[in-house]
Amino acid sequence: MKKITLFLFVVLASFSLEAQINTPAPSPSSTLMQTVGLTDVTVEYSRPSMRGRTIFGDLVPYDKLWRTGANARTKVTFSNDVVVDGQTLKAGSYALYTKPGASSWEVMFYTEADGGGTPREWDDSKVAAKTSVPAIKMPEGIVIETFTITIDDITSGSANLGLMWADIYTAVNFQVPTDAAVEKDIAKALGGPSAGDYYAAATYYASEGKDINKAKEWMDKAMAMTEKPQFWQLRQQSLIQAKAGDTKGAIATAKKSLAAAKEAGNDDYVKMNTDSLKEWGAM
Repeated sequence: MKKITLFLFVVLASFSLEAQINTPAPSPSSTLMQTVGLTDVTVEYSRPSMRGRTIFGDLVPYDKLWRTGANARTKVTFSNDVVVDGQTLKAGSYALYTKPGASSWEVMFYTEADGGGTPREWDDSKVAAKTSVPAIKMPEGIVIETFTITIDDITSGSANLGLMWADIYTAVNFQVPTDAAVEKDIAKALGGPSAGDYYAAATYYASEGKDINKAKEWMDKAMAMTEKPQFWQLRQQSLIQAKAGDTKGAIATAKKSLAAAKEAGNDDYVKMNTDSLKEWGAM
């Protein structure tokens, strides 16, 4: 009886020891967070590695549904509505599924975001958006050992959701409603705008190539309402004036910005203003 008790004690102790040993996950989890315009994008996924295996057309069969990662479903979350290939994805979370092919991939955003692997029964009504994108071969000698999701080519209104593994890169472009949101905020703020509101509206219009005369009007109002404009504010005003064709005004403002930058000891703005003044024929 004592021998049996001792044997059970040893077995239980061994299990206890095993439970305390930490080992690395074969496909570690990762979270990617990126702001695109005014939209927060979060990707939660697991990252399998090649480990000497042939990936596409073998480990990941062509034209078969793939969870696009490992372990739990890859989840993509958007804080605002976005557009994929003309289809609107409402703000929220989606499982990312793909069907890799030799020359192109089918990419699907599935409304049932939580769970493991692929659904037991695929439901087409839960596909919120679907698109086909080219499978691009990496340059010779470039191999991505671990599956990687990226957010590339970011602008204020769009970005690419990139998928990389082995020697393949593919990307899904999505658009975010930045311009509509900013226009709404501008309209609201200009009902009783502050100097900061005029400044923000002006710099946005200038950076996005919108109505430069309207940008100049707003910037002039912003500076008129500011007791002591800072050198970086004056710098923006001079650039907008120059872009609007008011070179004389731009030179006068740039000289003010230059003097203020020198006083503040900011060499970057000293150089930028000096370069602009030379470009505009003032030095």
